[in-house]
Amino acid sequence: MNTHVRPKISVIAHNIRSLWNVGAFFRTCDCFGVEKLYLTGYTAIPPRREISKTALGAEGWIPWEHADDPKLILQKLKKAKYRIVGLELTEDAVELRSYVPPEKICLIVGHEVLGVSKELLNLCDDVVQIPLLGKKESLNVSIAMGIALYGLRVATSS
Repeated sequence: MNTHVRPKISVIAHNIRSLWNVGAFFRTCDCFGVEKLYLTGYTAIPPRREISKTALGAEGWIPWEHADDPKLILQKLKKAKYRIVGLELTEDAVELRSYVPPEKICLIVGHEVLGVSKELLNLCDDVVQIPLLGKKESLNVSIAMGIALYGLRVATSS
């Protein structure tokens, strides 16, 4: 892949409980040039005061779509040649710093406690993880998404 080409990135946020996390997703998607945010399952959608508080208006211009079932969105993105990448701690996950992103990516983030479900992980082409050094084995989902998007952008810039 030409490392000067920035990948097209979409994000699926599935079954996110916190409205503040949803707001942070919008704001972070804006910062990293995400082309579309998909809010799936029971993830809340704008307009909500709590979302707006952390999004700081980004929910007004970041393209987004809601779907109960993320599998329908994944089918559409796979047809459009997107590589589906789960962000999760699994035995076979690739460390983010070692992952070479393709030209089109759909990053999936999941539930704050349960993560990306096995069902969705089975639909992923790749799974990436952020190596952690502390006692905790996880990050807040909005922070993890921000780190992942930064990693995907830095990996393609020179």
